[in-house]
Amino acid sequence: MVYNLDLAFIGGTNMSFVGKILNRSQKDSVDIEDFLNTIDTETQEVEDADAYVKPMFLKADTDLKTIAKELKDGNTVLLNVSELIKRNPVRLKEQINKLKRFTDEIDGDMARISEEKMILTPARIKIIKKK
Repeated sequence: MVYNLDLAFIGGTNMSFVGKILNRSQKDSVDIEDFLNTIDTETQEVEDADAYVKPMFLKADTDLKTIAKELKDGNTVLLNVSELIKRNPVRLKEQINKLKRFTDEIDGDMARISEEKMILTPARIKIIKKK
């Protein structure tokens, strides 16, 4: 059974409960994708901190040294591997294996967050992974 709700009668001062909810949901609606994109583009002053979470890209072998330095400095790395997934998946696997060996050497950790993103942690920070 399908009901058609005629909202024409809901206007004015005697707005019904349903009308108030529908009206509020239209005003309060948020485009999640836009909201999340604006969070990523906001620039902020970098404060002095003990450690940082740094977004980085893995595009070439030279990026491995930069990532290793950040981990040695005690920073967590959010690694985007989308470029290598598209260009050279075999090379990506080799570089991921090198990063895994390095995180094991420094007693760090790494895990996959999504298809294109990974998290790498410095010494003595472990990731709880789902089994």
